[in-house]
Amino acid sequence: MTHANLCRLLALAAIWGASFLFMRVGAPAVGPAALIFLRVALAALFLVAVAAALTKPLQLARNWRHYLVLGLFNSALPFLLFAHAALTVSASLLSILNATAPIWGALLGAVVTRTRLSAKAAAGLLLGIAGVAVLAGVEAAALPAGGGRAIAAALGAALCYGIATTYARSTTAVDAFANAHGSMWAATVWVLPALWLAPLPTALPEAPVVAAIVALGIVCSGVAYLLYFRLIAEIGAMPTLTVTFLIPAFGVLWGHLFLGEAVGWHTLAGAVLVLAGTALATGFSPRAAFAARAAGAR
Repeated sequence: MTHANLCRLLALAAIWGASFLFMRVGAPAVGPAALIFLRVALAALFLVAVAAALTKPLQLARNWRHYLVLGLFNSALPFLLFAHAALTVSASLLSILNATAPIWGALLGAVVTRTRLSAKAAAGLLLGIAGVAVLAGVEAAALPAGGGRAIAAALGAALCYGIATTYARSTTAVDAFANAHGSMWAATVWVLPALWLAPLPTALPEAPVVAAIVALGIVCSGVAYLLYFRLIAEIGAMPTLTVTFLIPAFGVLWGHLFLGEAVGWHTLAGAVLVLAGTALATGFSPRAAFAARAAGAR
């Protein structure tokens, strides 16, 4: 991996780790529905400008059903669930629970293909459950009323990512950029009913909240997608998956630095268990992935 791609990988992890910080700032101020509508709408507008500059067609007539499914499970629903959880749960915990998405994906993949989980994958699933139990057990005791539901919502969001991954593997190939662009417009459509039903904020948000919303939409969704697809094209999907293991580190760091969130023993222990479980359940080895990439480059 070149130094430039290593920097892109770290930047992507830092950006996606910061998304939980921005949701923690924005959700209490404007509400989950308004926050996520602005997030996906800003991302869609940013990506349409990029698509125009790169002359990349959306092929809406052929792929609109696909975009609707992907937009629901990969953006609209998980974003709303995470934003709801962000009303109560720390950014650190949200970023760690997000890392269970590959575990859900592996489990759903086994169900869809009707294959038994290997002993290694089953052990990873149990480790991931243990990590969530450590985090949820300690955090729920300190959270206000509704803390348990908020943790469940965050896990539901990770499950949605697993569903989206399983669905994407079963569909015909669509250009990666078109997937990002089309799914963001679809997510905007899906979030509209939630925006209509939810109470709107009674006052204009303050400047830090506005900055968090803009960063969440343009940087954490629009720019992050461009980085993600650039990495997949240049280093491959498996090495890019390393970002899953880096996001919690940045999520915890940003939460501690900017929100003063405490980093307790349970945070570290739970994160280690979740990430170890994710690696086992998906069969992912960063060393093997990079070795394979290096061998292919020679």
